[in-house]
Amino acid sequence: MSFSQKYQQLPTVDKDAGEQESLQRKDPRKRRIPLFVVATIIIICASLPCIRMIRSRGLWAACHGSQRHSSTLAKLPSHYTLPSGDKIPSVALGVWQAGKGEVGNATALTAGYRHIDGAWIYRNEEEVGQAIKASSVPREELWLTSKLWNTFHAPEDIETALDQSLSMLGTDYLDLYLIHWPVAFKKEGNNILDEDLTADPYPTWQKLEELVDKGKIRNIGISNFNIRRIQNLTANKLKYQPAVNQVELNFWNPQPELLKWSKENGLLLEAYSPLGSDKQVGNSLSIPEVKDIACKLGVTPAQVIISWSVQRGTIVLPKSVTPSRIVENLEVFEIPQEDFELLEKAAGSHPPQRVVNPSMGWKLPFDVFDGQ
Repeated sequence: MSFSQKYQQLPTVDKDAGEQESLQRKDPRKRRIPLFVVATIIIICASLPCIRMIRSRGLWAACHGSQRHSSTLAKLPSHYTLPSGDKIPSVALGVWQAGKGEVGNATALTAGYRHIDGAWIYRNEEEVGQAIKASSVPREELWLTSKLWNTFHAPEDIETALDQSLSMLGTDYLDLYLIHWPVAFKKEGNNILDEDLTADPYPTWQKLEELVDKGKIRNIGISNFNIRRIQNLTANKLKYQPAVNQVELNFWNPQPELLKWSKENGLLLEAYSPLGSDKQVGNSLSIPEVKDIACKLGVTPAQVIISWSVQRGTIVLPKSVTPSRIVENLEVFEIPQEDFELLEKAAGSHPPQRVVNPSMGWKLPFDVFDGQ
């Protein structure tokens, strides 16, 4: 299958260095605000009706014209039904890049989140487990996702890796377990490609199916698979079809072809980096169409983007350790159809920009996303 769009190369997130070293990165939206600026804002706010100028994601131009209150907006689906019949929440808290001391302090479970998206390579599953235990939220009310790292694709290594995640999370089963990347590494050495398991992930999948039957996993899926790689896997006689495919999906990289194909083939997409990569977030929240819709609906730009993503039929994985943003990200609303189509058109009007591509960092002899 060929596609017309070409991806614009941006500075990439190396998912070996990226998903390990980037854990230490701080949210670039956090800024030190000079005292005189704060004082000036307070004075202005005391004398002008500027409540709508200041929102949890920063300052933007005051809204003009008629505005709706968010309480009057229709709600979007809170869950999607998987092939197993399980219902997965449509908005999750992503904990990638949440550093030590940040996961446990987050107010996600108190705010109402019941879907936590993590991974072994994030190095914070133990802290997630401690936060879950402290919350007293019953296990059956939670949806826990983890991911199988590249080094553990050999069938004999998978259950041990899974058991480690289960132990750190303090649970005896996962609701969803994903193959993190369509790339397998050998245990020995540093990112040494296992060519056989990369070319043919079926042995890995068969072991995951076995662990579903053992009750350690409820649903299995994939992550960062393009159409060609999905077809390569599903060409085999699978006992359980992939429940989801988690991919980079946002305004800058909307992937309409993958979204359309996935809907036609009954594969639910999960969108990571829904507000863009760290360096794109500010631009995302400043998109004119997004700001206009936010003003009209009386919501924040972040809520517009997250709502748009859910309205596209995807699960959304916003990440934050800031309490106000965590609460805000969970509140999604149906965008009027004309505004939804306007935003969809705007997202497709520029060359797609993929940020997360570890191919060069892993020194692979191919691009992970070849065949787009």
